[in-house]
Amino acid sequence: MIEGQPLPYYQPLIDTATGRIAGYEALARLRDEAGEVVSAGPLFSDPQVDQAALLELDRAVRRMALEHFQATPTGFITLNISPKWLARVSLDAPLPSLVLLEEVGLPPEQVVFEISGLQGDPQRLQQVVARYRAAGIRVAVDDFGTGYSMLDQVIALEPDFLKLDIQLLHRATRGNSTSSDFVKSLALVAEKSGCWIIAEGVETEEHLHFALDCGARYVQGYLFSAAEESFQQDDIFQPLFSHLRDQYVQSKLAERERLQDLRKSLGNLFAELRLWLEQGGKPNALRPPMEYPWLLRFFLCDAYGSQISPNYEWTGEQWQQDPRYLDHNWSWRPYFYRILAASEEDSRVILSSRYRDASSDRYCMTSGLFIDDGRHLLLVDIDVNRLPQ
Repeated sequence: MIEGQPLPYYQPLIDTATGRIAGYEALARLRDEAGEVVSAGPLFSDPQVDQAALLELDRAVRRMALEHFQATPTGFITLNISPKWLARVSLDAPLPSLVLLEEVGLPPEQVVFEISGLQGDPQRLQQVVARYRAAGIRVAVDDFGTGYSMLDQVIALEPDFLKLDIQLLHRATRGNSTSSDFVKSLALVAEKSGCWIIAEGVETEEHLHFALDCGARYVQGYLFSAAEESFQQDDIFQPLFSHLRDQYVQSKLAERERLQDLRKSLGNLFAELRLWLEQGGKPNALRPPMEYPWLLRFFLCDAYGSQISPNYEWTGEQWQQDPRYLDHNWSWRPYFYRILAASEEDSRVILSSRYRDASSDRYCMTSGLFIDDGRHLLLVDIDVNRLPQ
């Protein structure tokens, strides 16, 4: 027996293209005799709670949400559906959610079914989702990037939306570079598969900035609004979002300026190294790189990417030579092709994207410049953590 009056609360989803409310996620709540409202969410993950009672609660909240939303002229509403319940429905009979939607009379294009946890029979889940889509309902995969949200299953479902896992999002904005890169990779998968990204749990400006970095089309979270019992004006958060978006753009411009400053410093460093090479390239003639605290190492390759010099690394007191990578060929690295494409511009400094360096276990960028009329390639590895902020 579940105590309390079931009711839906609604958390808005903000369209990052307009700053307006584009839709709502309906969330189950319970109101006790004292009038206090609490989330029913924990009940759905408690194995001790009677499943039949949970299903009844869920359907009651779902019906109320659809009936309330019917009066809303635009936008969409997302409803959570558990795959373990989908596993119980008969594929030969009308699906209960579709029957409910027809009874309420809400257009299917205004409804998104949000599936969390892709456990169970993948083939059966695909069949149910296919029937939803055939009825005109859009589908979202919740908690993408964690738990049972396996890429192969997600791709097979062909969802319209992917909802980034809230814990991944929060870890990525706490300075965890691994989580950050992982989430951005997931976002790239979503983009290439034609899905819109929804970032939930957006509670701070940092969360919003990272969501925008990931190309999120919709964001939801306490930065804008908690879930409430009623719907809100669709433009209520537009001024706030516009202000936050402007701050994001300014931060990107500042980041671009820092990269421009880095390119200028790299230009100076390459000029010094070219002069050093022209004068014989003797290690004792290299001066300490005090102006370049981010310099991790530099080395020389031939025009085909084979390393022809040792790595030169500054230990803090002296230059150290590491010959282990002599004759290694780096032409397969992504930055090599970018540098090769610019080889006709002998003075153009090319900068790679950030990556984790296997030998030092640091996040790095590589910069390169063809010299000697394109016969040699001078490469510099940069310690990202030592760049000025």
